[in-house]
Amino acid sequence: QVQLVESGGGLVQPGGSLTLSCTVSGINFRQVGMDWYRQTPEKQRELVAHIASGGTITNYEDSVKGRFAVSKDNAKSTVYLQMNSLKPEDTAVYYCKVSNLNYWGQGTQVTVSS
Repeated sequence: QVQLVESGGGLVQPGGSLTLSCTVSGINFRQVGMDWYRQTPEKQRELVAHIASGGTITNYEDSVKGRFAVSKDNAKSTVYLQMNSLKPEDTAVYYCKVSNLNYWGQGTQVTVSS
C-alpha cells in the first residue's frame, strides 16, 4: 500500500519562507520521481515542481522559478519543497505526488498573508 504523508503547511507573511515535507512508504522511493502540485478554488491544479528519480534533474513552473527548490532525501524516503520569498498568490493547498502514478498526498494548506 502506497502512502504519502505531507506536513509543513501553515500561515506565513509575504516574503517569508516555508518548507513542505512528504514522506513516502510502500514504494521504492529512490526509483521514482516526485511532483508538487497546488490548487485554489479559482485555478486548476497546477504542477509547480518536479524532481527526477535520481534527485538531480528538477523542473519548476515559471512563477516559482528562483524561489522554490525541490529535493529528495532517499534515506528518509522524503521529498521536500523549500519555498522562499513567498507571495500571496502562492496561497493554495499543496499536494505531493509520485510521478507518472496516481498516488497523492493528503494536501497541506499554505497561506501567505499579512
